[in-house]
Amino acid sequence: MVLRGSLLALAAIVGLTALEATPVAAKETKSVSVMSRTWAITQVADTPVVFRATRDNNNLNPFGPPPRLRTIQAIAAIQAATGCKPIVASMYQNISGQFFSQVSCN
Repeated sequence: MVLRGSLLALAAIVGLTALEATPVAAKETKSVSVMSRTWAITQVADTPVVFRATRDNNNLNPFGPPPRLRTIQAIAAIQAATGCKPIVASMYQNISGQFFSQVSCN
C-alpha cells in the first residue's frame, strides 16, 4: 500500500512539473531568404528580446547554392526579419546550428 501511494504522489508531482514546463504562447515565425538560403526567424524571449535564426538545410541537397558563412547569414536574416540590428556580442550558436541573438531597435 505504501509503495502504491508513493507512486501516485510521484506521478502527481511529475504531472505538475510537466504542466509548468509548457510554453506560454507560440510566437510568429518569419521566413526570409538571405544569400540564396532560407532562414526561419522566431522570437523566443520577451525580456530581453531574443530571436532564434534557423537555416533550412534544403534536405541536404548537394546541388544547392555555394556555401556561405552561417554567422554572417544569421545576422542578415535576423535584421531582414525584424528590421532591428542584432547585437553581435550577445549572439551564440547551439549544437543544432541555431543562432540566438538580442536585437537593438534604434
